[in-house]
Amino acid sequence: MEIDFSTYNILIVEDSELNLFVLKEILEREHFNVFSASGARGAFENLENNRIDLILMDVVMGEKNGFDLTAELKSMEQYKHIPVLFITNLKSADDVVRGFDSGGVDYVSKPFNKKELLQRIKHQIKLIESGNTISKQTAQLQEAILNRDRMYAILAHDLRSPISSLKMILNILTMSPESSNTGYADMVNTGNDIAEQLFSVLDNLLKWTKNSLGVLSYMPQEIEFDEMVKGVVETLQPTAKLKNIDIQLTLESSLQIFFDVDIMKSMLRNLLINAVKFSHENSLIRLNLYRDKDDAVVEFIDTGVGMSLDAQRQLQDQIMEEGKITPMREKGKGLGLWVVYHFIQRNGGAFFFESEEHIGSRFGFRVPLLNNPPSH
Repeated sequence: MEIDFSTYNILIVEDSELNLFVLKEILEREHFNVFSASGARGAFENLENNRIDLILMDVVMGEKNGFDLTAELKSMEQYKHIPVLFITNLKSADDVVRGFDSGGVDYVSKPFNKKELLQRIKHQIKLIESGNTISKQTAQLQEAILNRDRMYAILAHDLRSPISSLKMILNILTMSPESSNTGYADMVNTGNDIAEQLFSVLDNLLKWTKNSLGVLSYMPQEIEFDEMVKGVVETLQPTAKLKNIDIQLTLESSLQIFFDVDIMKSMLRNLLINAVKFSHENSLIRLNLYRDKDDAVVEFIDTGVGMSLDAQRQLQDQIMEEGKITPMREKGKGLGLWVVYHFIQRNGGAFFFESEEHIGSRFGFRVPLLNNPPSH
């Protein structure tokens, strides 16, 4: 394990100027950052003003001996983790035991051997480095587990309700005779809507998972943007018709972008499903596509339930936090919008939204036109 000693700070507590000079000379040649103090007062001043990784402690000092100072440091929460290595001419077994009892991790007798001293110091630094690595890996593992649990929470919420409804509809269709007037057409349309929602949830989950694992393939190509928007809208028209929602298209033609087709369709589908889901029945969704300087801008404007300021802050924090997904108090605003934000940001675009409770929302994004592709 290669260690950069210049990132480590060592405090020498020693009242002999000669010993202090020699120790500093030895350690600085190894590129350690060295701080010094002649006693307890100076030691605390250094600890308050600097991050100290290791302390070399003399034992026999004027105001307070090294054993007592070490015991005091070990009783303090902010300093108890710092290893203390004693450098002393006290060699009796009782002194050695007392040093370890006070909280020391090692002992070097004066006059010290340079090679032995460095070996013992470097051994302690390696232990610190290993501990830092383990702590970092533990934090990463905990974050991965937390992200997994967050993802499961969203998945459970988004899948449970539509799967339950689909199961009920299929049971009714199976048990009812074909000749009875049971509203087959409506139920089939509802089943189609649920299937579309399930597909969207699973598609988002797949993209999130592949992205987290670093195996998501991205294959951009030239796209006629207005034609793609029309195709996505056509697929989701049955869903909008269930709530008698009209989708009004205002699409500027001849806008070409360079993007992955599958990812772009997912983004458009997520925003349209979101607009339909939170719109009132018998309402209107306006879908606009237009050029703004070097970008193509697409926006979905509804007159639905809108969001409170608190919900907007939650949404902002959630989708813009790289790699993380957190359940929201308001239902259904998790994975889909994260996918939109993440992939539009990654490819040189920008996601935006604005909303007013009980009035409606405007969600959309801008992406560079083909003659202005983002640099990767």
